[in-house]
Amino acid sequence: MDFEALLHGSFSQLGQAITAWNGVVGKLETLESDARDDLKAKADKANWAGLNATVSREFITKTAGEFSDAHTQAKTIHDILKDTYGELVSYKEQLDQALERGRKRNLTVTQTGGGGFTVTMLIHPDRAAKGHDVPDHSPQDAEQLRDDVQRILNRATESDTTASTVLRAIVDQAEVGFSGASYSDRDTAIEAVHKAEEAAKLIKEKGDEMSPEEFQKLNGLLSSFKNDPLFQEKFATQLGPKATLEFWADLSSPDSPNDLTRTQLNQLGDFQKNLGDVLGGATQSDSPAMRQWESNMVKLAGERYSTRQGDVWGFQIMSNLMRTGDYDDQFLNKYGDSLVAKEKEMRLPDHYWNQPPKPKLNFIGDEEFGRDPMTGFLTALSNSPDASTDFFNSKEPQDNAQWVLKDRPYFDDTPLTDGPNEAKNAAGKAMFAAVSGVTDPEAPGMKFEEHTPEQREAMKHSLGILASTGNDFPPEMRDSMAYAMGNHGDWVHDAMSSPLGEHELDAGQLMEVSKQISRNRDDYQTLTQVMHQSVVADILTEKAHPEDSIDRAGRTIGFLEEARYQATNTDKGEALADASWNKTWRYHIVGGLLTPWHPVGDAVQRGVDVITAQMLEDEQNRINGQATADHTQTYANRNRELQSLADLWYQENKDWAEDPTHEGFSKDHGVYKQIEESANDGNKKAEGVAGIQ
Repeated sequence: MDFEALLHGSFSQLGQAITAWNGVVGKLETLESDARDDLKAKADKANWAGLNATVSREFITKTAGEFSDAHTQAKTIHDILKDTYGELVSYKEQLDQALERGRKRNLTVTQTGGGGFTVTMLIHPDRAAKGHDVPDHSPQDAEQLRDDVQRILNRATESDTTASTVLRAIVDQAEVGFSGASYSDRDTAIEAVHKAEEAAKLIKEKGDEMSPEEFQKLNGLLSSFKNDPLFQEKFATQLGPKATLEFWADLSSPDSPNDLTRTQLNQLGDFQKNLGDVLGGATQSDSPAMRQWESNMVKLAGERYSTRQGDVWGFQIMSNLMRTGDYDDQFLNKYGDSLVAKEKEMRLPDHYWNQPPKPKLNFIGDEEFGRDPMTGFLTALSNSPDASTDFFNSKEPQDNAQWVLKDRPYFDDTPLTDGPNEAKNAAGKAMFAAVSGVTDPEAPGMKFEEHTPEQREAMKHSLGILASTGNDFPPEMRDSMAYAMGNHGDWVHDAMSSPLGEHELDAGQLMEVSKQISRNRDDYQTLTQVMHQSVVADILTEKAHPEDSIDRAGRTIGFLEEARYQATNTDKGEALADASWNKTWRYHIVGGLLTPWHPVGDAVQRGVDVITAQMLEDEQNRINGQATADHTQTYANRNRELQSLADLWYQENKDWAEDPTHEGFSKDHGVYKQIEESANDGNKKAEGVAGIQ
């Protein structure tokens, strides 16, 4: 800002703009409140079905979110303008005061060409009026006035230009719609930009040759600003995708200069998390620079990068930085499509990912070396359920789910320890996110949304693929599929209990998957328990035809018990397939699998607790290292579980059961006979779909 602009500047229009923006903020706040508390709240509570349950609710949710972002962005713009206005007015006052001090010493300031200024005498002594003495001044007075004016102009320019910078940066965060970036003043926003530039510059100029002190400073910056959207976008775009990959490849090499990796080894895991959080947040930006960053990263991931220890692939580097952070859905799917395509091209990807010199690229935890890029990528998918749903439904350019659930030749990335394959475990978790719309089924306070058609399609597709694996079903995916079946419990319960075996979900596939899950005692317990939720919910809500809910309950329990029998006793007298069946049973609460709109959520859990406890007591008594020899006695040994369900059913439907027109449902005999017969029918159905009748 030049001298004349600040001296004669009128900020009244800026003040009017601030007033106008304040009005916009107030109106948008009202609209946001109405959208959240009225529109969205009613949509959440509405008992919709079909398209209304998905399309309309999703549209309303997104619209409410847009109002929230619009209010946030308007308030941020208002606060930054107000902050800048106050500073510019203050600098104008300071300039006026400096000029007044100069006049008292016969000094004035005039603008020169190019926006500069000069300090001169206000009145030359030779031209002063007769009898009028002009004030004296020293050369130091002139220099001080010059310095004061320059300092004020510098600060005013900084205020003006930084306001422009952050306002443009905030608007650029969203290509369409509004940004959720929130800043209370200009200084906070511009600090994020400057710190991002500082961090990127340190990496570009020093790389892994930075000192331990510089590394600690860098890690501190990433940690402090990892949730700041302006920092995230500016850091990623200033550093660039190639420099990002090269830096992590070099840093993870054990022979880094200055012993950086060795001296900071205990900090690398924390640094990896912080860097992943920053990059993930950056991909949420819609700025043109960030969109180009994402496109380039997908391309560069398929190339190899040299380190002091050997070459590594870009996919191996970037996937390890995806273990934490919320990455953009579109970026994840483009990246995932490219990764799967590269692996299919390799045919035996472990020969490429695991070839010497076998560098360690992951420092989160002590086990995984980070050579398998699929682990980090699938972990990112499990943190982004919508992206995971798209990935598992995608058939072009290849069937992604078929690759990660069945066809992919996995390899051991934890050579120093024994245990489950981490990549397969990550695939199971990503699959669960794809079919459910959430991340961790056991996270405190986890709530499940109504399933979209895409999530149901992902469930069908994943079920079919895993069923086709037979006894090669990955043990690491048993628990995730058990939770997936529980999350779609109403759907699965209907399919298991359908008398005719005709359902959108294939009963044969359900049988095979249930059998494979049941090979592990703990996973069998999880499956049974989550299905208890759907069975109990059905009993509590079926009022039109109560007789149907007890029939369905028995059939589903019979179906599950036959799956357990086939899993643990394929041959009479054979030792149990999994040593877990020799362990002591322990009951753990599995919650959150019912949708938040379910009318009897709390009552369901109470019923499940009672029924599961009875089931576990029977299991402990009859399964102790050898499977039940005679499966014809399967359901006779499950009396407590069936009795508990029958008692719950009678409690809910006592008046209906005691009505003389409804024979066969008496409390002490009829309900038990009904559910046992249904359980036997469920057993026969399971045998039939398994092909062993």
